[in-house]
Amino acid sequence: MSMSVLSPTQLPGSLSGLLQVAALLGLLLLLFKVAQLYLRRQWLLRALQQFPCPPSHWLLGHSGEFQKNQELPQILKWVEKFPSAFPQWLWGSNVRVQLYDPDYMKVILGRSDPKARSVYEFLAPWIGYGLLLLNGQKWFQHRRMLTPAFHYDILKPYVGLMADSVQIMLDKWEQLVSQDSSLEVFQHVSLMTLDTIMKCAFSYQGSVQLDSRNSHSYIQAINDLNNLVFARVRNIFHQSDTLYRLSPEGRLAHRACQLAHEHTDRVIKQRKAQLQQEGELEKVSRKRRLDFLDVLLFAKMENGSSLSDQDLRAEVDTFMFEGHDTVASGVSWIFYALATHPEHQHQCREEIQGLLGNGASITWEHLDQMPYTTMCIKEALRLYPSVPAVSRDLSKSVTFPDGRSLPKGIMVTLSIYGLHHNPKVWPNPEVFDPSRFAPGSARHSHAFLPFSGGSRNCIGKQFAMNELKVAVALTLLRFELLPDPRNVPVPTARVLLKSINGIHLHLRKLH
Repeated sequence: MSMSVLSPTQLPGSLSGLLQVAALLGLLLLLFKVAQLYLRRQWLLRALQQFPCPPSHWLLGHSGEFQKNQELPQILKWVEKFPSAFPQWLWGSNVRVQLYDPDYMKVILGRSDPKARSVYEFLAPWIGYGLLLLNGQKWFQHRRMLTPAFHYDILKPYVGLMADSVQIMLDKWEQLVSQDSSLEVFQHVSLMTLDTIMKCAFSYQGSVQLDSRNSHSYIQAINDLNNLVFARVRNIFHQSDTLYRLSPEGRLAHRACQLAHEHTDRVIKQRKAQLQQEGELEKVSRKRRLDFLDVLLFAKMENGSSLSDQDLRAEVDTFMFEGHDTVASGVSWIFYALATHPEHQHQCREEIQGLLGNGASITWEHLDQMPYTTMCIKEALRLYPSVPAVSRDLSKSVTFPDGRSLPKGIMVTLSIYGLHHNPKVWPNPEVFDPSRFAPGSARHSHAFLPFSGGSRNCIGKQFAMNELKVAVALTLLRFELLPDPRNVPVPTARVLLKSINGIHLHLRKLH
């Protein structure tokens, strides 16, 4: 018996009519969407006519100019060519205006525009809506709630914990160093900074560097998410949550988020169990100042309610990521900068030896007594800012000091990397010159923004700077850092500044 397929002309009249109507509606919807995108693009072209840029393809934007892993070099070429800002077309009507002028930065960071939704929403499955992603009144409430956790009385004893974590890493390096081979330091530094944040902010007992099975999985998940989120923002086919979940990248991101959440859930559970031990809850609640996680656990909102489990995990996920991965990027690039500038490394070491002797102990008071080392740290952060860019959606129109303006609804990206390498802001910007940060040196208030600026600057800035100083000081007392000419790091923009091929250094033991 054979079966035949009915053609539309053979279908019952009512069904055929419905199909024709559906097809017509689909076509009209498509035409409407095309017209909407066309009108949006025309509006954008008019709105951005004061900001020149190279010609862009109507659909593919500037994607041909920005090849994979070449975004930073291309941005620097355009920074030299276009004053203060340029529009970067991603595709169709999707555009962001890159800013890298300190006057422009000052204007935007002095406002209260929300984080750019089309960029930061892709971080939400990973870190939730904590301090980094929140906007408006809820952000203000959380910022005010968490500020006491970064009071100097809390930060002081952290210096000893930071030193312990660094020394564990250096002890491991002593077992690994070889004259013939270099060491990829970022993975070691990342484990060390995770160890530090676990001890300081989450009251973790022990060391994740010595029992690192779960921690390695967490660090790999964070590394994967750095790459996946960055790639998703730039892929037109991955903007839809549904399509992304069905893709191989979406499935990998889902698994990485699960691993990250399992880690933070374990941290919260362990701390709650500690607080429930006899007498501990009362003891902690009477402390004049509380650790980061304790602040969250004891927090009361304006209506008297505690933080929801969702808000609690979002803040822990956010600070777990920012408190370890951002600092790991900073430490690793500082090590590389010092390795490639041995004269400055030598001067730092002499300063630290004069201050700490054999480095048996380092205290809070020592951190303000190493001016040259601090200058070198800041110059390395200028060349290699851990966060290369932040983005905002303009909630109202803005006019910059030079008279150019942008309307409400435009996404602006504050290119910190571009700012720090702008020759109009920093003469000979590719030269490592710590004297730029000598006491009394003059520069624009918004020329140096490794921790962003304005009311939404990094809440953990002082914590991070302390850890950078401890890591550099103790490392230089035990090792000479030398570059590996066969593995030169290649900076690339991700959520954080990474190296495509890792950061490889030769380590020469000093004692």
